[in-house]
Amino acid sequence: MYIAVMGYGTVGSGVVEVFTKNHDSIVKRSSQSELDLKYILDIRDFPDDPNADKFIKDFNIILNDDDVKIVVETMGGLHPAFEFVSSCLKAGKSVVSSNKELVATKGYELLSLAEQNNVNFLFEASVGGGVPIIRPITQCLAANEIDEIAGILNGTTNFILTKMIEESMSFDDALKLAQENGYAEKDPTADIEGFDACRKICILASLCFGRHVYPDDIHTEGITHITLADVEYVNSYNAVIKLLGRAKRLSEDKIVAMVSPCIVKSFSQLGNVHDVFNAILVRGDAIGDVVFYGKGAGKLPTASAVVADVIDCAKHAKRKKIFGWDDSEPDYVSDYTQMETELYIRATADDKEKAFEDIAETFGEITVLYRRNAPANEFAFITELDKECVLTEKLNSIKSITPCSVIRVTDY
Repeated sequence: MYIAVMGYGTVGSGVVEVFTKNHDSIVKRSSQSELDLKYILDIRDFPDDPNADKFIKDFNIILNDDDVKIVVETMGGLHPAFEFVSSCLKAGKSVVSSNKELVATKGYELLSLAEQNNVNFLFEASVGGGVPIIRPITQCLAANEIDEIAGILNGTTNFILTKMIEESMSFDDALKLAQENGYAEKDPTADIEGFDACRKICILASLCFGRHVYPDDIHTEGITHITLADVEYVNSYNAVIKLLGRAKRLSEDKIVAMVSPCIVKSFSQLGNVHDVFNAILVRGDAIGDVVFYGKGAGKLPTASAVVADVIDCAKHAKRKKIFGWDDSEPDYVSDYTQMETELYIRATADDKEKAFEDIAETFGEITVLYRRNAPANEFAFITELDKECVLTEKLNSIKSITPCSVIRVTDY
């Protein structure tokens, strides 16, 4: 049996490295008599690579070779990845992908194609990189009704927030450091605006609740508006700010999902996740809370998850794994503002005494937060629990204050 790798960037080259280094044990675990790498597809040339003789530039060579039974897609992006992957599935080849954008946007369609052609489409590496999460959800936690899932799904933003929390580094300086260390791309938009985390929570929500959740249906906020003032106020509450992707079951045919900065208690499992590490909390009706923790990115951790899927495909070469979800329906993802939450609010006022009178009259009980050397006209507080739409309406009704920052408070 042969495999092919499409895309020889960070992850693709890592896949080849892990596959080559651990070849004998991989073959043994695959239940195959032999499992070899035949092709590497990339538009670039790698004349000095140890596998230089395996490089090709024509996808049709892979597609038309009946000996290639498993194709690894590490190209990234939607096109031509979608066309290549769907063609492979139709040709009776199983596909392993690390491409979160592809799975989040086209997952249902590709899983359906795999089902129709009695092959597999696996994507463990698309969410947590080297952190196992898809197999545990679909196998180890299969006896549970999963009520909620939440996670720190992006190592870049977690690194930036960690530097702001622990070293009082500004957002801009922390982002620059992340780029210098190779944690953030030259264009960091997908990370800092929450798009990367959005794609990952889409995949997790689809797995947990059984219907495809599309990125366009997810309310998504990034961390660009978080300031050191917010970090300091939240610290006085014995809490920290994390970018979380969250999804919760409301009923059999309704969920709510979002990506946004959230306040979590410092001593909590998610509050203790630092630097580029990821953590995913799964809340099941039988198991309670379970947290999966580890490096969410990186060449070899991600490659490890990809190659594990290759082994799984080889073991299931003549049978389909029971794995997937249904398509979505209109209004399946409900209005996130109907969720109950507490809100952290930082604001300014010309007359603080009048402002607090108005706040007390509007919100009732609040928790006032503090930070050193705050401007005389600045303050921050946390509301009591209510629907977000109600709290937002109340906030907008107070004319004596100017809101500067609003962050959701969680119970994680």
